[in-house]
Amino acid sequence: MEQIISELPWRDWGLDFAVLRRGGWRPQPFNEFIVKVHGHCNLACDYCYVYEMADQSWRAKPKGMSRSIFRESCEMIKDHAVGYALPAVNLVLHGGEPLLVGTAELEYFARTARELLDPVVRLRLGLQTNGVLIDEDVLRICERWNIKIGVSLDGGAPEHDRHRVDPAGRGSHARVVAGLEQLLNPRHRDRFSGLLCTVDVNNDPIRTYESMLLFEPPLVDFTLPHGNWTTPPPERGLDQTRTPYGDWLIAVFDRWYDAPERETGVRLFGDIVDLLLGGRATSELLGLGPIRLAVVETDGSLEQADDLKSAFDGAARIPERGEGNPLDMAMWEPSVMARQIGSTALSATCLECRVQNVCGGGNYAHRFRAGEGFRNPSVYCADLQKLITHIESRVRTELDTARTAVPVSTDLGTSAGV
Repeated sequence: MEQIISELPWRDWGLDFAVLRRGGWRPQPFNEFIVKVHGHCNLACDYCYVYEMADQSWRAKPKGMSRSIFRESCEMIKDHAVGYALPAVNLVLHGGEPLLVGTAELEYFARTARELLDPVVRLRLGLQTNGVLIDEDVLRICERWNIKIGVSLDGGAPEHDRHRVDPAGRGSHARVVAGLEQLLNPRHRDRFSGLLCTVDVNNDPIRTYESMLLFEPPLVDFTLPHGNWTTPPPERGLDQTRTPYGDWLIAVFDRWYDAPERETGVRLFGDIVDLLLGGRATSELLGLGPIRLAVVETDGSLEQADDLKSAFDGAARIPERGEGNPLDMAMWEPSVMARQIGSTALSATCLECRVQNVCGGGNYAHRFRAGEGFRNPSVYCADLQKLITHIESRVRTELDTARTAVPVSTDLGTSAGV
């Protein structure tokens, strides 16, 4: 395959991918796919990186994905999976708000994905929604086609409605709860995959967490509001002596970790503990594992994860490159390769950091600085260091206590690289 060079100035940003290729490096195939079946949303969350930040490409794309584009996308994924002998893939119906497609289209998309992909690869089918449009018809379709449902919820009504409002400025919490209550009916509860919460440090951390526990989620996924060194996140700024997000998350971690019984999983905390013990992260936010995620937009074009849209216009785009399966060619796009090469993509600051194997430089989008690219520490660097160090201390204390009681060989320091 010919050398593929992106329009972005990767060499100027300190990464020469031609050298990597000559050295024998090869990318890993994609195994997780976000398919945007609807490009618009019925809410107007003020922190949304798709509609409110640097990249506004959604305006020029179709509102909804056509049936033909969806089928072509599934065929593309199938051929990629077969060509690389993938044992399983994740496909998440996403948006915007995916339920805006209506039940007839949702049924078609789910049935088509199953019919095309189930015969050749183990398919995990999911749906990420703001919850407002969940009803019995939606839930019956999800039961029929084995779709797991994740719902966005930022805590109780005061916390959630601070940002997650509709275009008229009205809070959405009551409508989300109504949808969740239907999902939590015993007939459908096994469809529930968890809650996604965007952190606001102005909300009380314990109240926020315990408000979500009321729904007994199998998993809580905390995400940091997107920003970077050029456009810092809310309340973050550039002062790395302050750690507002680290402090907020530490309060939640201690509440979660000290609970007498396991109440739910928290992906961020679980990933940090697993990485400290030498394991792997389950998301793209931490660690040095290769990112194998591709996004299919409503027009069928390929992009990287939406969070890159917070950096600059076009940051998530994967250009089309000639004939052949677009996914096969996208693996060699520098913007994709940069997220698969582990520590090679890290800044000098990160390479000297004692928690680099756990942090992994943080979310790639959060490293951007205009004129310098992504080879920087995360704008959340101080927050992540404080959180990881705190969790390490808590876990190390527990392991030391266990080691005293029953000799074990676990070496947290070696696994963490500290």
